[in-house]
Parts: sequence; C-alpha cells; structure tokens
Amino acid sequence: KTVYGANVIVFEGILAFANKELLKLLDMKVFVDTDSDIRLVRRLQRDIMERGRDVAGVIKQYNKFVKPAFEQYIEPTVQVADIVVPRGGENFVALDLIVQHVHSQLEKVSQGAALASAHQGQPLPKTLSVLESTPQVRGMHTIIRNKDTTRDEFIFYSKRLMRLLIEHALSFLPLKSVTVETPQGTMYEGKRFHRQRITGVSILRAGETMEQALTAVCKDIRLGKILIQTNLDTGEPEVSPAAPWHTTMHCWQVSNHPSFPPQLHYLRLPKEISEDYVILMDSTVSTGAAAMMAVRVLLDHDVQEDRIFLLSLLMAEMGVHSVAYAFPRVHIITTAVDKRVNEEFHIIPGIGEENEGLFHLM
Repeated sequence: KTVYGANVIVFEGILAFANKELLKLLDMKVFVDTDSDIRLVRRLQRDIMERGRDVAGVIKQYNKFVKPAFEQYIEPTVQVADIVVPRGGENFVALDLIVQHVHSQLEKVSQGAALASAHQGQPLPKTLSVLESTPQVRGMHTIIRNKDTTRDEFIFYSKRLMRLLIEHALSFLPLKSVTVETPQGTMYEGKRFHRQRITGVSILRAGETMEQALTAVCKDIRLGKILIQTNLDTGEPEVSPAAPWHTTMHCWQVSNHPSFPPQLHYLRLPKEISEDYVILMDSTVSTGAAAMMAVRVLLDHDVQEDRIFLLSLLMAEMGVHSVAYAFPRVHIITTAVDKRVNEEFHIIPGIGEENEGLFHLM
C-alpha cells in the first residue's frame, strides 16, 4: 500500500529498532517502557479472556519464552531510543513533549516555505514550453484576467485557450515520417503519431474542464481522474491511497476544523497505462504541490516520466520550478507563466480567485 501526502508516519512494533537500515530513516525513536507487572497482567487478561487459556499455562509460557525473549531482543534496543516514556500512554507530559517536537520539525521542513524560496533568481527550466504570446493569445488572456469579464465570456475564451494549449502540446509527441498517396495520385511526405496510446488524466475538479478540448482533437482518447485535496491547515496536498490499475477508490477525510467539510478523494486510471503518453491536466498551477503528487501517482503506476505532459492554462514560476526540480523529464506546457504567488497561494497577477472558481462550472 502506497501512502501519499503523509506528513507524519508512525512505525510501531516490539522489534521496530532491530533493523539498522530502518533506524537511519527514523527522525525520532521512542521506547515505551511499561512496568513488567503490567505487561504480565495484560497478557493474562488477553490469553485467558480472548484465547481461552488457563493461568498456569500463560505464566509458564511467559517465564519460559516471553520474558527471556524480551530481555534478549527488545530491552537492549532502549539504547538507540531518543526518548524513553515510562508508564506508557498514561504519561501525558511525555506525550505532549513528543507532539511539540513533531510540530517543530514539521515547521522546519514546511513544503510551502521550501517551494517559495527555491526558485528565486533561477531561469525557467528547459522542459517548459509556453504557448507563443501572439496578439490573439494575449487578447484572450486580457479577457479572462479582467475582473469585469462576465462569466460567459470567461468560460468561452478559457475554452478557446485550452484548445490552443492542447494543440500546442500535441506537437511535442513523437512523430514518424510517412508517405501517403493523395486522391490526385501524387505522393505526400507527412508525419504520423507512433502507435502508442495517449491517455488524458485530469486533476479534479478544475482540470476536468480541459477534457472537452482534449477529446475534441484526440479521437477515442482514454481518460482518468485524480482528486487531490490541499490540507488547509498545512498547505500540503493529500490524495487517497493508491489503487490498483483501473480501480475506482473513494475515501472520506474529516477535518477537525469546523469550517472544513468532509472531502471525497478519488483515483481512477485506465487499464495498462504504463506504456501510454499521458496528458496531465490542471487549470492552474501555483505552488505545484498537487501537480507533483499527481505525477508521483502516475509514476507509481509505471508511467514513464518522459511520457508525462503537464498542461495548465496558467502557471506561477514557483510551480514550474518545483515540478521541474522534482521531475526533470516531465514536459511542462502552459499558455502563460506569472511571476509570483501570494500568501493564499493564488497566482499573481493571475486570473483572480473568483474566476478560478468558475473552472468548476465549465
């Protein structure tokens, strides 16, 4: 089982410290030191009530096998622990200290802060292709960026830009030279896409608005969907656990914050996607966090990195650099790149938060 978007992973077990290679991966090692009498009482209760054993048999096994094994294999591992917690889960002072330490470590490695500073002063990556800013393209951007643009106009011109973006992206697919005979009986030297399939994958929900443009120019294309929610507490992306190929998966996540309603996570990919060229679509890319997680999902389904094309109507420099740094062979294609992202992670100058919301209605 693959876990996406986990900020903290807790690895628990009586032999958790036995593997030296695993110890190198742990940021904090906690040994819970429970009194031996309590351990014996718990074993007696479990084995008698749940397993139907008698007291004498439990004590005999404990003295002959359990206690010696603990003293030989488990108790010595306390030496590698960073924190030893006596009295187990009842030691609330120790638990509070552990929680505070975890919070402080998360703040140090905050993804948002890292992404915000990593790209400053760097040239745009070579894997980026921006649609040529012709007068027509710039005119359409003027319309969708204008705060006074009506909803109908925004949707109409956004769809036009999406169509141009898709056509531009298709020019990067591998083509081979072919010769065909025209109706007039003459030969024409042309190009044809290799026989590999193209699959479109939208990052829900805004990326789904680009599917219409994709299906309009790619006949019989297969479609997949990934829903990634950004945690409003941490600013980090979250996705449902990875499902097997062509599997539909749902899971509910409930936030403790009263203003955060439950969100449905969803993952559906076509069968045998590993050899396909994948067009990954999202309407806008600001920090790039959701896009990077979507790419990670595709890679975990054996899609080749250089066969992934990330398409977005509008991107921020931060998002472009983040994706390119994490996945240097992914093709990044957009109609425009804006300079910065504000504290709410909206692209500046961008198209405005209200207009971004219209993508869900298209």
